[in-house]
Amino acid sequence: MSERVIRILIESFPKILLPGLKMTIPLTVFAFSLGLIIAVITALIQYYNVPLLSRAARVYIWIIRGTPLLVQLFVVFYGLPGVGIMTSPFPTAVAVFAINEGAYAAETIRAALEAVPHGQLEAGYCVGMSRGRTVRRIILPQAFRTAVPTLGNELISMVKDTSLAANITVMEMFMTTQRINAVYYEPLALYLEVGLIYLIFSTVLSRVQRVAEKKLASYGRR
Repeated sequence: MSERVIRILIESFPKILLPGLKMTIPLTVFAFSLGLIIAVITALIQYYNVPLLSRAARVYIWIIRGTPLLVQLFVVFYGLPGVGIMTSPFPTAVAVFAINEGAYAAETIRAALEAVPHGQLEAGYCVGMSRGRTVRRIILPQAFRTAVPTLGNELISMVKDTSLAANITVMEMFMTTQRINAVYYEPLALYLEVGLIYLIFSTVLSRVQRVAEKKLASYGRR
């Protein structure tokens, strides 16, 4: 590795890391949080088998899980202006990532809800709880404890998938790297560097996930 490449990597590292902290992480947090809300609502609709809404939920999951995320981004950001709906890059990315995550996480949460023994629901009724309160206080906490490993993996995947937001001009880490590469033209070194930063982010989240799983497991044994 030449001195020039080393100098470029040293100079570019903070320039790539800063958009990661200011754009990639907030995009992930906002989109994943909103996606979880969508997922819980969708999962509960299916769990309760609400007429009409449960069918709409299945269609939503079918469409989102059956089409590429990149296509969804392009449809919203580049397609909707054709019918007069203008959107900004960052809110578009948050909305599309949230809708996409909601479909995947909904299936995870639905499966976790169905894995909770039916007797737990009956136990809530026995102590005078309403159905809604029983689900909120007893069923959902147990379901989330089951779903955490999968949801954690989906969060890590979203951190990496945010690189797709560069295609709709969101100035996150990958797009920043592309612009730096356009100046210095050192694609191998620069793309390896941004890959390393993504790896650091994913490693930190993996450690947090393991800690959360251990705490939830110890809580469940009490």
